[in-house]
Amino acid sequence: MADVTYDEFGPFKIIEVYEPGAGLRGTLVVDNVSRGPSIGGVRMAPDVSTGECLRLARAMTFKNAAADLPHGGGKSVLYGDPAMPRKQKEELVRAFACALAEVEQYIFGPDMGTDEECMAWVRNEIGRAVGLPRELGGIPLDEIGATAWGLLHAARVACEYRERELAGARVAIQGFGAVGRHAARFFTGEGAIVVGAADVRGSVSCAEGLDVARLLALKEEGRSVADYPDGPGIEKGDAEAIIDVPCDIWIPAARPDVINEANVVRLQADMVISGANIPMTAGAEKILHDRGVLCIPDFIANAGGVICAAMEYHGASESAAMEIIEEKITYNVQRVLEIVREKNCMPRRAAEEMAQRRVRRAMALRRWSLF
Repeated sequence: MADVTYDEFGPFKIIEVYEPGAGLRGTLVVDNVSRGPSIGGVRMAPDVSTGECLRLARAMTFKNAAADLPHGGGKSVLYGDPAMPRKQKEELVRAFACALAEVEQYIFGPDMGTDEECMAWVRNEIGRAVGLPRELGGIPLDEIGATAWGLLHAARVACEYRERELAGARVAIQGFGAVGRHAARFFTGEGAIVVGAADVRGSVSCAEGLDVARLLALKEEGRSVADYPDGPGIEKGDAEAIIDVPCDIWIPAARPDVINEANVVRLQADMVISGANIPMTAGAEKILHDRGVLCIPDFIANAGGVICAAMEYHGASESAAMEIIEEKITYNVQRVLEIVREKNCMPRRAAEEMAQRRVRRAMALRRWSLF
């Protein structure tokens, strides 16, 4: 198990699951449940880790508190290739759910490598999941682009803070999956220009702008953005080449720590709106701040997905969920940037202080290990 740092907020529970006969290995971290049972996604990848799970669970504690949801923070990771055969994946997800059935402080949700169908399997096994298919009364947050919808509104506020328009802004998207694809759709709908996109197999960029409909079609066909047709101004590279694309808004929407101290000097953007959780190291974020790059913290900007999940859990409609996402993220980004102005501090510090105050108040009102 990774080294664990304990503080006033948690973690409350760390559970390692291992069943070699079934090929099952995973970790659950319930970080803090003072505000209510934790909600957090199941992340599936071959190279996940307990350390990553710990960081993500803490991000969920702050994310749910910042969004003022009646839920604490938790996260689970499941070792495996999400592209494995469907039957094998179903058996693995169902086994993981059953192994954690008694941990009622954790509500499963989708994350990288899992989706609405996976949550249907979890629901069938233990009756405790969000982000369900419509057929089960859920709000399929990946299908409707709940996280990306929140990113759009975070970017609007950030542009106002920078005294510029979102329309015409050049956007580069690192991670053209469930979040990145919807972000491209929503941002271009507001007049922004997607100048770069990347997935695990490569990247494509064009200073004059890319055809988003063509990018979306490639992904629907199971192909890479790097398969985009060649033409005047089109440049291609490996997945990391997206860091070098000059833009106004850079959106990380994939794995943790894609921006770090070794590559941060290459980033050429005015703002970073984080669609992924923990997409950059603390040191890299500090370097960007000192350079004048506005970084809207992950747990503020990308809370649309968990807001949608919580709304579903409490019986809200899809339209109501989208309205609440817009309302909460707009307010939170505005409030964070107000604190930045008042205290001349990094946005992350302002956001963490806001979230921590809410968690501490909840902890003072109850024995936080119960819900």
